[in-house]
This record gives sequence, structure tokens and C-alpha cells, in this order.
Amino acid sequence: MKVIIAPDSFKDSLSAQHVAEAIALGWQQVFPDAEIVNCPMADGGEGTIDAVLAACSGQWREQRVQGPLGESVLAKWGWLEAEKTAIIEMAQASGIQLLKPSQRNACSSSTFGTGELILAALDAGAKEIILTIGGSATNDAGTGLLHALGARFLDVDHQVLPAGGLALQNLIQIDLENFDSRIQQTKFLLAADVTNPLCGPNGASHIFGPQKGASPQQVLALDQALSHFADVTAQYFGFDQRHEAGSGAAGGLGFAAKTFLKAEFRSGVEVIAELNQLADKIQGADWVITGEGKLDQQTLNGKTPFGVAKIAQAANIPVIVIAGTLGQNYQALYEHGITAAFSLTSGPSTLEQACQNAAELIRTRTTDIARLIQSTMPGK
Repeated sequence: MKVIIAPDSFKDSLSAQHVAEAIALGWQQVFPDAEIVNCPMADGGEGTIDAVLAACSGQWREQRVQGPLGESVLAKWGWLEAEKTAIIEMAQASGIQLLKPSQRNACSSSTFGTGELILAALDAGAKEIILTIGGSATNDAGTGLLHALGARFLDVDHQVLPAGGLALQNLIQIDLENFDSRIQQTKFLLAADVTNPLCGPNGASHIFGPQKGASPQQVLALDQALSHFADVTAQYFGFDQRHEAGSGAAGGLGFAAKTFLKAEFRSGVEVIAELNQLADKIQGADWVITGEGKLDQQTLNGKTPFGVAKIAQAANIPVIVIAGTLGQNYQALYEHGITAAFSLTSGPSTLEQACQNAAELIRTRTTDIARLIQSTMPGK
């Protein structure tokens, strides 16, 4: 029996690697001779670098950069030496988890620190940079990142605009004279599970601004500022990508990456699956086990279990999902390659208790599932 274990992390609890290890322990209690292939996964959000480095034997690197409000933070990024590929998780430098709820400020937060991580990767000799953009605290359309790379955004008096998305309402001129020339020789891949456009009712400001601290009035002002930025950018480049899928990701950083870095936008889980060679590992498997903290209708938007199930479905291999909780309309995933889904807790429990005991809960639930499968096997 060959089993592929390809879960995402369980947020605030276990990394994808530790989830995979707990599942493997539970399965081996019933099937000690099974061939287990651990393949930690991610979808472009927090924990992506962990998953890739665990599967690809990469290196952690550190860089002190500016946080979303200009404070100093120590950010990690991943490096694959043989491929000369850097994996940059923008949440490390510009993530919402770096701020207390009372500190969130969608109007002035900046992606400058993420740009500094790109500079560190270029200095290391990166030929390809994979930029994962989940969990941002920013709504600056990526202008902070571009500023770190040498771009200048000027007002009517030829002064550099202050940080943040709201200041873009005063943009008059884009100056790329000192934009880092290495950008042109570097391949950028944008990995995300967000397909929103830059502006409008489904854009970055309206959909994600409130969770980053924007009031209803600020949401409107930010949307107008980002629209103005797109106008000026379109005049400069001669094309307009504000309506493209993913341009609204990470407060509009997707737009900046597509336009200024010529980044290719792809589903995060597809990018990670390629790096981890998941499709190759799945060949000949009897079962695939995946999972995430909460399985619900949002999973259909390209989160890890959905992406893993698509790959397994193409190879006609059944898929089991183990999730912290099963949310609204999770059953819709049964139409997309998932065979069965199971939640962890067997009785009343607080979120804190579930997080603390996640590894044991995952192991025991996996053992329960394996016993059920064992009972249906020939000779039982």
C-alpha cells in the first residue's frame, strides 16, 4: 500500500510538515508496512516556505527589513541553491500578523519590506523569484515594494509620495530611472489563491480593506486612489492590468508585480505542487491524504485540499481530507475529487484546546480512518 500525505498547515497550531508526520504516525499504527510519502503543501499563504523547503531541501535565510508601518522586523525567506530560486513570503515582511488589531492601517501601511526581500534575493543571485502574497497588512498597490527596488512615485511638486495607498491619489509621475536593472533578467512568479481585480466592488480595497483597518469612508478613498494609480500606470506603460485576475491580491501588490515585474500569476497550490513534484509522487498510490484547518466552500477557491484533489483525481486516486473543522457546504468538494472528509474533535472543545492537542487529534483520527479502510480490505 502506497499513501501520499499532502496537507497544508493548521493555522496557529502545526506546520504542514508536522501535520504530515502526525497523519503518518496514525496510519502506520494500522498499516505498519505501508509506503508513506510525506509531501507538505501550501497554497501561497503563511507556511508556504516551510512546505517547500521541507520537500526540496532548501535553505532558510534572514533579512532585517521594514515592517508594514516602517518598524524593523527580521524576515525569513527561502533559497533553493541548485535552481537559484528564491521563495519570498510577503507576510514575513508586510504581513497582518506583524500588527496588533489596533495598529492596522490600510491607508499608510507599506510593502517596502517585501521589496527589500526581493533585493536580498537578487543580491544572492536569484534567477527566479516566487512571491507568495497571502496574509498582507497592506493596501498600497505594491508601490512600497517598487519603491524599495528604485521606483519613485511623485506628486505635482516632484516630491516622493509618503507610504501607503491613500497617498496615491496625489500621484502625478512615475520615475523608473533608478529601477533595479536586474529585474529584467529575473523571472517572477506570483503565487496566490486570490483572483480579485485591483479596483471596484470586488477589488482590493472593498474586499480586504476592512480587515486591514479601513473604515467605510477609507475604503472608498483607497479604491479611488488605486484607480488613479492604475490610470497613471496605464499612461506610462501603454497597457492596463487592473481588471486582470489576481491584480487585487495583497492590497494590489498583484497589480504591481504583473505590471512592473512582468510576473506570471498562478494558483499558489499549483506552484507548490510543481516544486514538490506532487503529480509524480502520486503515481501508483492507493490513497492520498490532505488537510487544512477549516474545510468549507472557501476551499473551492484554490486552497490546498482542492488543488491536491484535482491532481489526485486526474490519476484516479481517492482522496481523504482531515480538517480541524468542517464548515459550510464542505460537501461541495465531493464533486471535485475528494472522497471523504473528517473533522478532528469528537466532542465539545475550545479552539485553544484543539490547537494545543492538534497533533494527537490528527494521529488518532487517522488511525480511526485507517481501521475503517482495513475492515473493507479482502480477507477481513
